[in-house]
Amino acid sequence: MRAAVERKKLAAAGREAGEKKEGEREVKEGESLLDHLINYTEDETVLRDEILNILLAGRDTTTNSITFAIYMLSEHPSILQRLRQEVLDVVGETRRPTFEDMKDMKYLRAVINETLRLYPAVPFNARMTNKPVVLPGKYGNQPFYLPEGGRTAYSVFLMHRRKDLWGPDADEFDPDRFLDERLKKYLTPNPFIFLPFNAGPRICLGQQFAYHETSFFLIRLLQQFSSITHVADAQPPASRPPSTWAGAEGTKGRDKLRLKTYLTMSARGGCWVVLGEAGRDE
Repeated sequence: MRAAVERKKLAAAGREAGEKKEGEREVKEGESLLDHLINYTEDETVLRDEILNILLAGRDTTTNSITFAIYMLSEHPSILQRLRQEVLDVVGETRRPTFEDMKDMKYLRAVINETLRLYPAVPFNARMTNKPVVLPGKYGNQPFYLPEGGRTAYSVFLMHRRKDLWGPDADEFDPDRFLDERLKKYLTPNPFIFLPFNAGPRICLGQQFAYHETSFFLIRLLQQFSSITHVADAQPPASRPPSTWAGAEGTKGRDKLRLKTYLTMSARGGCWVVLGEAGRDE
């Protein structure tokens, strides 16, 4: 990083004073992310923070969401076939999907949303109060007071699986909950129950980019492959759920992989699948 900053300084020193261009916004051919960011700042701390933010928020989150979407499709063949049919109806077998195509694919967005509900890329978060507040008690608990500057953690993972917020089938993978009457019953009156990208003024700036990345990948995948089979035996031993989890409440008792969390949530050891090529398995 320091070498890149020095290169930029040397390049700037070699220009005529009248030709110097600060803050260039156009991305040049072959330019790396670091080279582009240096056009805006030479502060190494800021550069490091920006690159780390892109790598974690812009890469791991979408990668993990795609992994869990593939896992869910492998576990629900009927949903996979319905989604693939939408892909073929809207985009066809070979055409590259456009932005307008993805906007029209309601079931694809529902599949992605349902994946993000059960397996949110960022499973927990925290907020700090900017003024004193009293939060109401739940389940018979007393209200509690938070002073200004009070820090409160919350679990998106648990919130997305609460039956009082999502209904008695909250533990089930069912994309139709984002399309049928359950949408108006649960989510429309209380949109803050669905927080894969958080909400309000601090909502994730990359929300639509993440949706488009995930949509594009799944479309291109299902254009080429018509079946997905999860191969649990291929999972590394440490990534397989222990036998003692069988029958546990929620998805823990039936999941065939283990979750791993740090800042983001991923499938420990990855998700190992076999893809059936379209045309051969149909």
